[in-house]
Amino acid sequence: MNLALVPLRGGSKSIPQKNIKPIAGKPLCAWVLEAAQIANTFDRIVVSTDSDGIAEVVAGLFPDIEILKRPAHLATDQASTEAVILHAAEYYDFDSITTIQATSPLVRADDFIGAYHRFYNEGFDSLLSAVRMKKFFWNDDGTAVNYDPAHRPRRQDFLGVLMENGAFYITSRDILEQRKCRLGGRIGIYEMPAESAIELDEPADWQIVETLLNKKKESAVCKNLNEIKLLAFDCDGV
Repeated sequence: MNLALVPLRGGSKSIPQKNIKPIAGKPLCAWVLEAAQIANTFDRIVVSTDSDGIAEVVAGLFPDIEILKRPAHLATDQASTEAVILHAAEYYDFDSITTIQATSPLVRADDFIGAYHRFYNEGFDSLLSAVRMKKFFWNDDGTAVNYDPAHRPRRQDFLGVLMENGAFYITSRDILEQRKCRLGGRIGIYEMPAESAIELDEPADWQIVETLLNKKKESAVCKNLNEIKLLAFDCDGV
């Protein structure tokens, strides 16, 4: 039993009503919910929310997605994501739970499919999504974090580091119950494209992400048109 959990609280302060605010033609949360449905990887998709308005929007767009009413004390700025996941675990049976962040709308159905293949085929206990950063990082005390300044590598030879991008996390139920944490045991990493590093946390991020989402839509339209042209060509050939 693979469960997808999408936390959508109503109290966003930096961007009011962020989770249902329209971006590139649809509510923000719709991007990840659509990707989760298209992936066909999850037995159930659940939205955890304290907001009746968010619940109404989700139910109107996705009647097959379940709504879990979240208590007010789990919808504060101080409430942890782990507390929200553990709350869901009280109501649903699952072998693994994928916590999906609506603030990462560039996630694709293929990402969920690829991550689940890694998670199960390679025997991980938990998994996180990340992007590769080919940058040199330093500590405040003047020491290098991820390279030797005396042997500065060429960019093409530098593997860089993987940065957690917050798009999604997969956690086995055993690890969640033992550690009370979304990550633990044997941890895997699923690498995503560089642009997925942008999360919608501040108003300045909105325009950047909206531009990327519009490009994503345009690419999908072009792909569909090319497929139609190929099909028409094949039909002419017959």
